Amino acid sequence: RLRGAALHVDPCVPRAWCGYRLTFRYHSSRYELVVENPHGATCGVASVEVDAMLLPGGAREIPLTDDGRTHRIRVVLGATEDPGRETGNGKR
Repeated sequence: RLRGAALHVDPCVPRAWCGYRLTFRYHSSRYELVVENPHGATCGVASVEVDAMLLPGGAREIPLTDDGRTHRIRVVLGATEDPGRETGNGKR
Protein backbone atom coordinates (compact mmCIF):
# COMPACT_ATOMS: atom_id res chain seq x y z
CA ARG A 1 0.00 0.00 0.00
CA LEU A 2 1.33 3.40 -0.99
CA ARG A 3 1.07 6.07 1.73
CA GLY A 4 2.58 9.36 0.75
CA ALA A 5 6.23 8.76 -0.12
CA ALA A 6 6.39 5.32 1.51
CA LEU A 7 5.39 1.79 0.56
CA HIS A 8 3.89 -0.24 3.41
CA VAL A 9 4.28 -3.98 2.91
CA ASP A 10 2.13 -6.61 4.61
CA PRO A 11 1.63 -9.39 2.05
CA CYS A 12 -1.00 -12.06 2.57
CA VAL A 13 -0.88 -14.95 0.09
CA PRO A 14 -2.12 -18.53 -0.21
CA ARG A 15 0.18 -20.99 1.58
CA ALA A 16 0.97 -22.76 -1.74
CA TRP A 17 2.45 -19.62 -3.34
CA CYS A 18 6.25 -19.64 -3.37
CA GLY A 19 6.26 -15.90 -4.09
CA TYR A 20 5.58 -13.26 -6.70
CA ARG A 21 7.16 -10.29 -8.45
CA LEU A 22 5.92 -6.91 -9.54
CA THR A 23 7.39 -3.75 -10.94
CA PHE A 24 6.05 -0.27 -10.34
CA ARG A 25 7.07 3.32 -10.88
CA TYR A 26 7.26 6.05 -8.29
CA HIS A 27 7.63 9.28 -10.24
CA SER A 28 10.91 8.86 -12.20
CA SER A 29 12.10 5.78 -10.26
CA ARG A 30 11.42 2.12 -10.99
CA TYR A 31 10.90 -0.40 -8.19
CA GLU A 32 11.26 -4.14 -8.68
CA LEU A 33 9.53 -5.93 -5.80
CA VAL A 34 10.07 -9.63 -5.06
CA VAL A 35 8.09 -11.41 -2.35
CA GLU A 36 9.50 -14.81 -1.35
CA ASN A 37 7.65 -17.44 0.66
CA PRO A 38 10.23 -20.17 1.41
CA HIS A 39 8.31 -21.75 4.31
CA GLY A 40 4.72 -21.64 3.04
CA ALA A 41 3.57 -18.78 5.28
CA THR A 42 0.32 -16.99 4.53
CA CYS A 43 1.36 -13.70 6.15
CA GLY A 44 3.99 -12.08 8.34
CA VAL A 45 7.18 -10.37 7.22
CA ALA A 46 10.44 -12.05 8.25
CA SER A 47 12.71 -9.54 6.52
CA VAL A 48 12.79 -6.64 4.06
CA GLU A 49 15.76 -5.60 1.93
CA VAL A 50 15.99 -2.46 -0.18
CA ASP A 51 18.84 -2.35 -2.68
CA ALA A 52 20.50 -5.29 -0.84
CA MET A 53 20.38 -3.46 2.52
CA LEU A 54 18.47 -5.27 5.27
CA LEU A 55 15.96 -3.04 7.05
CA PRO A 56 15.78 -3.25 10.86
CA GLY A 57 13.69 -6.14 12.24
CA GLY A 58 9.97 -5.62 11.86
CA ALA A 59 10.33 -2.70 9.42
CA ARG A 60 7.49 -2.69 6.91
CA GLU A 61 7.67 0.91 5.71
CA ILE A 62 9.91 1.54 2.72
CA PRO A 63 10.70 5.16 1.91
CA LEU A 64 10.43 5.79 -1.84
CA THR A 65 12.70 8.15 -3.73
CA ASP A 66 12.27 10.07 -6.97
CA ASP A 67 15.83 9.72 -8.27
CA GLY A 68 15.34 8.13 -11.69
CA ARG A 69 17.08 4.89 -10.64
CA THR A 70 15.91 1.28 -10.43
CA HIS A 71 15.54 -0.01 -6.88
CA ARG A 72 15.07 -3.59 -5.75
CA ILE A 73 12.91 -4.60 -2.80
CA ARG A 74 12.99 -8.14 -1.41
CA VAL A 75 10.39 -9.23 1.13
CA VAL A 76 10.59 -12.65 2.80
CA LEU A 77 7.40 -13.94 4.41
CA GLY A 78 7.42 -15.74 7.77
CA ALA A 79 8.25 -15.02 11.39
CA THR A 80 10.50 -12.05 12.20
CA GLU A 81 14.18 -12.98 11.91
CA ASP A 82 15.35 -10.50 14.57
CA PRO A 83 16.89 -12.67 17.35
CA GLY A 84 17.19 -9.69 19.68
CA ARG A 85 13.51 -8.82 19.51
CA GLU A 86 11.62 -9.40 22.73
CA THR A 87 8.62 -11.70 22.74
CA GLY A 88 5.38 -10.98 24.55
CA ASN A 89 6.52 -12.95 27.61
CA GLY A 90 9.54 -10.72 28.27
CA LYS A 91 12.03 -13.29 27.00
CA ARG A 92 14.34 -13.02 24.04
